[in-house]
Amino acid sequence: MSLLKSAHGGNIREAAALLGVDADTLLDFSANINPLGMPAGLKQAIIDNLNCVERYPDVDYQQLHQALAAHHGVPASWCLAGNGETESIFTLVHGLKPRRAMVIAPGFAEYRRALETLDCEIETFALREEDGWQLTERILPALTADLDCLFLCTPNNPTGLMPERALLDAIAERCRTLNIALILDEAFIDFMTDEPGFIPQLGQNPHIWVLRSLTKFYAIPGLRLGYLLNGDEQAVARLRKHQMPWSINAFAALAGVSVLNDRDYQQTTLGWLAREGQHLYQALGEIDGLTVYPGRANYLFLRCERADVDLQYALLQQHILIRSCANYPGLDGRYFRVAVRSKIENQRLLAAMRQVLS
Repeated sequence: MSLLKSAHGGNIREAAALLGVDADTLLDFSANINPLGMPAGLKQAIIDNLNCVERYPDVDYQQLHQALAAHHGVPASWCLAGNGETESIFTLVHGLKPRRAMVIAPGFAEYRRALETLDCEIETFALREEDGWQLTERILPALTADLDCLFLCTPNNPTGLMPERALLDAIAERCRTLNIALILDEAFIDFMTDEPGFIPQLGQNPHIWVLRSLTKFYAIPGLRLGYLLNGDEQAVARLRKHQMPWSINAFAALAGVSVLNDRDYQQTTLGWLAREGQHLYQALGEIDGLTVYPGRANYLFLRCERADVDLQYALLQQHILIRSCANYPGLDGRYFRVAVRSKIENQRLLAAMRQVLS
């Protein structure tokens, strides 16, 4: 089982307390955040606009929604920003009010938590180890007319695996036929240069909702900024009524306007991941005692084959925190997730892995 009580990665305070050290001494591979850090242009924009904390943000966040719309080539009325993608998940669930919903296991915990706040029956579709934890066509007959919505994370968290586009198209069509709201969480798709996602198809598919996050790619988890999109502007307007006013702070709103046009940062990030992601995947795969899955985002999913090694605790002894996946439904204490970080940091992780598994 996981050493930590937190349902998410990035809780270095809890890990440091367990070890009895200062949190700043830990190297965090448990949170999937861009190691390049906050874009320099955003940092300067915040400095230049410090006085914005002295007034309320625009309650409609018009400039932010226009920036998101321009970035995706859709009307601003299709966009609804939130205080992190998690708030968008809760806003969507409370707006749709599903009576019966399906989630994928293993998967992101907040779908279930949001659904549990309603009188909603939750059906779990279990991925299988024998399928390499990949989503397959088995899901199609499981989608039945008594479902109101389906949550899919593409790429999946924690596995980092992306379903085949043909399968996603088949799922979308079956959901349309059965009047199931298809909620696609594309929080990590910005890290995938060859995946446009479903935003270009929203105009013809009002039953599809897309969730996006700016937290991971632009390394601003402390600011909290995510958003949802849907091709039915009236449906989005109804959701807006469920959202708490001023839920996005002024700096987060400024960040959304600033980072979307930072082409240099975007290209540098994609170049880093192409190099370091592949190298880390190959190097981890060469370590005896590990099975590594071919994730396509900025993190890798792995299984420890050594029953005598508590991998998370052993690495924590070397001041490296990885994400245990034992608290994901369908997984156990053998499974872990590690972020892709800088070359030097990845080398430190690899050295520690080799030592504890030798």
